[in-house]
Amino acid sequence: MKLYNSLGPNPHTVRMFALEKGIDLPLQAIDVMGGEHRRPPYSVANPMMQTPAFEADDGQVIVELTAICEYLEELHPEPPLIGATPGERAETRMWVRRIDLNILEGRSRAGRATFGREFYIDKIKLLSVSAAQELAALVEDRILWLDELMAGKSYICGDRYTLADIMFYCFMAFRAPEGGSSLPAGCKYLPAWFERVRARPAARATSGE
Repeated sequence: MKLYNSLGPNPHTVRMFALEKGIDLPLQAIDVMGGEHRRPPYSVANPMMQTPAFEADDGQVIVELTAICEYLEELHPEPPLIGATPGERAETRMWVRRIDLNILEGRSRAGRATFGREFYIDKIKLLSVSAAQELAALVEDRILWLDELMAGKSYICGDRYTLADIMFYCFMAFRAPEGGSSLPAGCKYLPAWFERVRARPAARATSGE
């Protein structure tokens, strides 16, 4: 069992998820800045040419961070970070999907087409700069929407700390000033949530990897 690891919030999410569960997850570094993820053998194992990828003990390769975390949860159900009941699991998956589709996907696409444009321009199709800026504004609106729903809540699923928190935290910590977040300035409740998650030992242990 090992994780093909690299820079970025996606591998960070899996590392933090595993650490919260007490899983000793061996890491194999993939040099994304040097394009290792776009060449065999990695590109054969993961045709999406993204990180992370997870290799199970039987040799199966699993990609997409949510699928990897679901797999780890089934192997190690305690502590439950997706849910201990059908209702809890449904709630966590609902929020993971909402955050992924409405915030993280758009934020990543906008970032690649603006501050990451020089790096990505010859590698993938990009939005125009103006379209990326419009998308970034939509993403900010969705973060502010989530912020309003966090009133009176400790975590995204209420009192339960879950994969939704870990995933959103890792993305909001990425490319942020050291010790800070990239949450919009207008957020009222998410800054306290961010500090709550950042104080966890797993967040501190994985922040510099």
